[in-house]
Amino acid sequence: MSEPSRFSPSRYSARIRAGMRDRVEEETAEESSVPAGHSGEAGRRLPDDFSKAAEDMRSYLSSPRGMTEEERREYGERLNRAVLGYAQERKEIMALVKDRLLKLRLHELPGMSGQYHSLADALFAEVIGLGVLELALQDRSGLEEIQVVGTRIYLMRGGCTERSSYSFQNLREVQRIQQNLVLYNNDRINPRKRWAEVMLRDGTRVTMTAFGFTSLPTLTLRFYNARAFRLQELTEQHYSTLTPEMVLMLQAVLTCRYNLVLIGPTGSGKTHLLKALIAELPDEERLVTLESRLEMMLGRDFPDKNVVEYETDEEDALHRPAQAFKLALRQSPQRIVHAEIRDEDANIYVRACTRGHAGSMTTVHASKLEDVPEAITDMCMLDGRAMNPDRLCKRIARYVTQIGIEMRLVDGKRRIVRMGEILWKEGEAELDEWAVYHSGVGWKLNSAPRAESCHRLAAAGYSLTEAGFGGLPLSATTELIERQCAGGGESGC
Repeated sequence: MSEPSRFSPSRYSARIRAGMRDRVEEETAEESSVPAGHSGEAGRRLPDDFSKAAEDMRSYLSSPRGMTEEERREYGERLNRAVLGYAQERKEIMALVKDRLLKLRLHELPGMSGQYHSLADALFAEVIGLGVLELALQDRSGLEEIQVVGTRIYLMRGGCTERSSYSFQNLREVQRIQQNLVLYNNDRINPRKRWAEVMLRDGTRVTMTAFGFTSLPTLTLRFYNARAFRLQELTEQHYSTLTPEMVLMLQAVLTCRYNLVLIGPTGSGKTHLLKALIAELPDEERLVTLESRLEMMLGRDFPDKNVVEYETDEEDALHRPAQAFKLALRQSPQRIVHAEIRDEDANIYVRACTRGHAGSMTTVHASKLEDVPEAITDMCMLDGRAMNPDRLCKRIARYVTQIGIEMRLVDGKRRIVRMGEILWKEGEAELDEWAVYHSGVGWKLNSAPRAESCHRLAAAGYSLTEAGFGGLPLSATTELIERQCAGGGESGC
């Protein structure tokens, strides 16, 4: 029996290199045989050894670093900021890539593109780079969103979206960037989970979907612009969100502690208006905010305010909105700011507004302000409790959604298009309009609210003039209240 041959590292290395070379030649031949018209669907194919090196580097970078949870979170933050094009973080991650290659003693790989100066550059571009999106990111001025649908790219500035002159060459590039962007939370998009969402501390939000969940891969990068608006600033021509008279109305609403609700499509300026309203409140007033993702960043933009910010997770039983509400109500809030009423927390928010937390604010998805009480009622009924929907809807209109604000993008600006008091009359919700915007014309303001609201304003020390209405002095306000009360009915005192 012959002795087994001794293992030779050089012979083994030569055999591996020969196998790699054969695979590269086969893949090159396959790519050259693909018709030009199908290049977008087939996508760019990488040599197998480079693909493995890229996957190894992606796993290496996504592994947690740091002794504490805070250090690991900070590293994840740096990683995703590098992906999004921040210069300092890119330098730091590039140093890690080079260090990894030095330890592996890798300097080049067969089939590496000649456009890169080194293997480190090629792997960085594959694992971290955003491809053509980096060209779109060169002009960040006023950029609010980047929206990718398939290979198409759209840019949003000032609430207006337009098609970018840049686009991806193929869908594989979009999928690669999706994998890069989920490094932050060690997530993956795969056949079992065809979506991912990432949130950075600076407010940048990344949402993505894959084949099987949407017909084409999608990618939305929503950037947070750190601007702490004041109500008065929103009257300037650059914004034209409201008028000085409407500022007085909203300041009176805050002082009188009306419960307030905002509606409007995504990107219409609801969050900015909420922050502008919060900026008007005294710093010592206790606020509690509840969000599924921390977007308002009140603690950062208003460091002196007495605010507790909750970030809820609907998929975690211990940190769902309902649990956050229970804890929040025990922390002596004077106002509750709820980012958006959802199904399971609707009942708790209604109870909070009707049990001493006046002056609370929230947003709801509804087509018009008159539909808001019914929309919240529908959500409250989902928990299976035996409730009379008509009585509940009436209670919500009177005590939860007292003042309604509708925002939309009109005439190229984010504007308050309707604002007023939501009332319950003859079994349905109505809006006593205080201000309405007409496209191409401007705002039409009401001369005075209903009698009960006049009385509430007067009790808080406001005349109609000081509240932005028809210019009546305080003495005339009293006469108006008496005159309206004499009419009786639900609109009376």
